[in-house]
Amino acid sequence: MYAQILIGVKPRSGSLYKKHCTLTPTYVPQDVQRIEKAFGEDGCLKQPKELSINKVGHALSELDPVFRKFSFSGKVCSMLFSLGYKRPVVIQSMYIFKENCKSEMVSILQVEVKQPGIGGEVVPHQDNSFLYTEPPSCTGLWLALEDATITNGCLWAIPGSHKNGLKRRLIRGENGVHFDRPSLSYDQKDFVPLEVKSGSLVVIHGNLVHQSFENQSPKSRHALSLHVVDTDGFKWVGDNWIRRKVALEPLYVY
Repeated sequence: MYAQILIGVKPRSGSLYKKHCTLTPTYVPQDVQRIEKAFGEDGCLKQPKELSINKVGHALSELDPVFRKFSFSGKVCSMLFSLGYKRPVVIQSMYIFKENCKSEMVSILQVEVKQPGIGGEVVPHQDNSFLYTEPPSCTGLWLALEDATITNGCLWAIPGSHKNGLKRRLIRGENGVHFDRPSLSYDQKDFVPLEVKSGSLVVIHGNLVHQSFENQSPKSRHALSLHVVDTDGFKWVGDNWIRRKVALEPLYVY
């Protein structure tokens, strides 16, 4: 499905970064250096377009009927109800095609696709850092659409790290986005791999420290990933990087 959509895409010239002023000046040059890996010496993509795209998002559950059907399904709602959610909304959903790059800014919850040989690394992070409510209420839902293994870029997490609190936040201000605290160093020995079979759902606490490595295998690792927050007794903070003009429809109201 996604391949058919991407084949018809014709990128327009111009910079969304310049038009909307959403990123800091130092972020764009860093990403340009990473993007270079996707191109050959002739300036063309090394792989077909459908195998080279980075991501599609961030509101697939809101705008696409296929993703919306899954998000509002009885199974998803029942699971969230069992976790205590009273008025949950999907604050973000994406289809991500991770290039062979490393960036803190793209490590947010998503529909995720690690293409064979190019699926990029996601550095250690907590989802509440990017999608913050008062009090914190973010939960990640990570549905494996293919087997996720160590070789093709499965998730890794530090057991029990969700009990240690939120370490930092991504703040959106007048001059762009920035983290309110420096990045932390983690001992890779503390991480354990979350290898799962296709069809498995991984539920991720908003404070759990998790990551994934580059997909350097010949096999893809597709996954649908949603981030959910509660809106009953919880406030979506105004300095989040996501700002909406229209309120999201709740999955259900208890």
